Amino acid sequence: MRILGVDPGSRAAGWAVVEVGARATLVAAGVLRPGAGRPLHERLGLLYDGLSCVVARERPDEAVVERVFAGVNAQSLITLGEARGVLLLALARAGLPLHEVTPAEVKRTVAGNGAAEKEQVRRMVQSLLPGSGRLALDAADAAAIALCHAFAGAGRLARLAATPAGPARSPGVAGSWRRRPSG
Repeated sequence: MRILGVDPGSRAAGWAVVEVGARATLVAAGVLRPGAGRPLHERLGLLYDGLSCVVARERPDEAVVERVFAGVNAQSLITLGEARGVLLLALARAGLPLHEVTPAEVKRTVAGNGAAEKEQVRRMVQSLLPGSGRLALDAADAAAIALCHAFAGAGRLARLAATPAGPARSPGVAGSWRRRPSG
């Protein structure tokens, strides 16, 4: 399965395609840089076109995009949201199944620490994807996003495989599975 990871940005949007099989391998990666001096509407158009070309060329099976949830500067956050929306549109128009992850999920999954620095994430991506070389930070983030989704999927498959077969139980039925209280 080929997973396209996307690290959204209005000035630099990282992307990476990771092939997941017996082991994960990096197929291709790069950064879409529409040019900081261009007006926003032109940058957004170039991001859309660039990601559409990546999807057509690399033919991923699904995509995962980092979710934006906080920012220091409101205007920067709005611009990032607009860029993210254009990238999501390109993926939706391509008909790809789409997933989202938070930055903390990616860092925790790949680097073991939800507050890991970008350079630490890049080093972990290099160790998890041998032969990937030294990727640009945005491309390494995109690869980490794809890996995070791949690892989560592998964990879901392992849990399904470990679940004993038998009739499904629905909530509220005597003897049904109940979540253990946390705390």
